[in-house]
Amino acid sequence: MAAKPERKLRVVADNRKARFNYQIGETFEAGIALTGTEVKSLRLGRATIAEAYADSRGGEIWLVNANIAEYLQGGRFNHAPKRPRKLLLHRRQINKLAGAVEREGMTLIPLKLYFNEKGRAKIELALARGKKLHDKREAEKKRSWERERGRLLRAKG
Repeated sequence: MAAKPERKLRVVADNRKARFNYQIGETFEAGIALTGTEVKSLRLGRATIAEAYADSRGGEIWLVNANIAEYLQGGRFNHAPKRPRKLLLHRRQINKLAGAVEREGMTLIPLKLYFNEKGRAKIELALARGKKLHDKREAEKKRSWERERGRLLRAKG
């Protein structure tokens, strides 16, 4: 069986704190409805999704609080940096995500914003459940022990 070729992705923004603050469940890839100046700004790598989340409104999923900086040469055609952006998903996926958020109390968190091999802007969404404080402490202890163990093994040679 031949190995699947590695996909070429150009990551624009990454939500590094998401895996620390949330227990990540199922992940989905969604397209984003963007204006021209937003795409140009993304190509320059000027976006943050650290405090962003996705919400279901009127049978659609929207990306809220994601910051795509204004494009410098945009002039009067520029966009609002923190406007809600519509996510493009199949109807079955929308129903599944909305149901999980309403029934099970889960949150939709963006993990990364990237351009796929065709040059289209995509976002990786995850169904996540918030971690409690003791879970975060446990993760921190585990991470520091792994780091210390690596140091000890390197020192022994």
